[in-house]
Amino acid sequence: MKRDDMLSRLRAGERFDLLVIGGGATGLGVAVDAALRGHSVALVERGDFACGTSSRSTKLVHGGVRYLRQGNSRLVQSALRERGRLARNAPHLVRSLAFVIPAYGWTDRLFYSIGLEFYDALAGPLSLGSSRMLAQVETLEWLPTVERRGLRGGVLYRDGQFDDARLAITLARTAAARGAVVANHVEAVGFVREGGRVAGVELRDRIGGGEFVARARVVVNATGVFVDELRRKEEPAAKALVTVSQGAHLVLPRRFLPGDAALMVPKTADGRVLFAVPWHDRVVVGTTDTPRPASEAEPRALPEEKAFLLEHARRYLAEKPREADVLSVFAGLRPLVKGRAGAKTASLSREHAMVVGPGGVLTVTGGKWTTYREMAEQVVDLAERSGGLFSRPCGTAEFALIGAEAGCTSVYGSEHEAVMACGAATPLHPRLPYVEAELRWAAREEMAETVEDLLSRRTRALLLDARAAAECAPRAAEILAEERGHGSAWAAGQAGAFAELASSYLAG
Repeated sequence: MKRDDMLSRLRAGERFDLLVIGGGATGLGVAVDAALRGHSVALVERGDFACGTSSRSTKLVHGGVRYLRQGNSRLVQSALRERGRLARNAPHLVRSLAFVIPAYGWTDRLFYSIGLEFYDALAGPLSLGSSRMLAQVETLEWLPTVERRGLRGGVLYRDGQFDDARLAITLARTAAARGAVVANHVEAVGFVREGGRVAGVELRDRIGGGEFVARARVVVNATGVFVDELRRKEEPAAKALVTVSQGAHLVLPRRFLPGDAALMVPKTADGRVLFAVPWHDRVVVGTTDTPRPASEAEPRALPEEKAFLLEHARRYLAEKPREADVLSVFAGLRPLVKGRAGAKTASLSREHAMVVGPGGVLTVTGGKWTTYREMAEQVVDLAERSGGLFSRPCGTAEFALIGAEAGCTSVYGSEHEAVMACGAATPLHPRLPYVEAELRWAAREEMAETVEDLLSRRTRALLLDARAAAECAPRAAEILAEERGHGSAWAAGQAGAFAELASSYLAG
């Protein structure tokens, strides 16, 4: 997956069947689906793949237990079906994980157990395992560091866990392997019209400079929280589709939750569930639900969100985490489809919406990572109808993604040995689980163009330990400069820019 090759194809004047704007979960899913159907497809992303919401999730592939409380069993059933398919199609990136809900009231165990039995039933043959009630001693075996005062027992169930940014890169490479053109750091700055219909997109290369036009029969707007901004380039008076909600997460050392299970709190003060999830030998605690007035490219966790998460972590963990224990803080913005006026964001579901504008641009928004494949299928179906494309069946439900290998513990799956052969096995940092060879692979095969691309999404260094990531940024910049043929001044600028970014991921 070479960026220069992709840009050459974009500039060559080919008219694509679909041109997707947005390189997050939904857009990448559309590119894979369309390419598998035999359509010519291009995808552009103004930042890096998954640089927004799609790399800032709670790292769960799940049905959404809280939507059962809202009575939306159809959404839960759909998500559980997709959860099972994703676990099968990307076993190197998705794993089954035990979740335990601690019960502190006498009736809590029974109440939670009934709800989770229904959750299991909705999963059907794609279930990841059955739920069951736990006695107090069993709960402590699964969660040895949970708060013991008042603990009556718990309920165990199973859901999926994944690495969101790594899945995004895998989708990009899968699409490219099937003939799609995918390019990061390419911004859509305007539309080209023919007879009132949008027939192409004006693009700007944000790395090498220059503007050019790519033409397509159907343009897909899959820009997440930014869909309304792009829709108004087509229709200035378009009403907003999206309500923006922010979710923040804290990352703690593994000692705060050393067992084999995640902790789930079924209801917090803001109406959401809260998770403490083992991930890459750390613990991710999240998430909040904070309405935000506007979309932004690099959201910051608010002080009240950090305080909220720490307060709840202290409430349920025996060792009370302090601000100094936090390794990283990250936030993402959810594109929630607008509900009734005055509705709280926590009450809005993660269903998606599709709209075809007056110029023919197909906008998709809402949804969540777990249902990305199903959303993509529906988008390509609609694109075929609205754009007069030849109709072909979807092939993604049973399609294994690049690197898929059951039982492999590496996020690279079957490509692990090829990755490690790219360079030295020198550790990047004593507190991080990465080696220099992984950075060279990312530069050569995964279109990493900046130090942020390397340390935030090709590896997850920034999320796992923001200070350690900043400390190894100069070496990462040197490696990328060597791979790209840049000088020391470029490397120093990249390291400095990343250090500034990393400072915003610190708790203090």
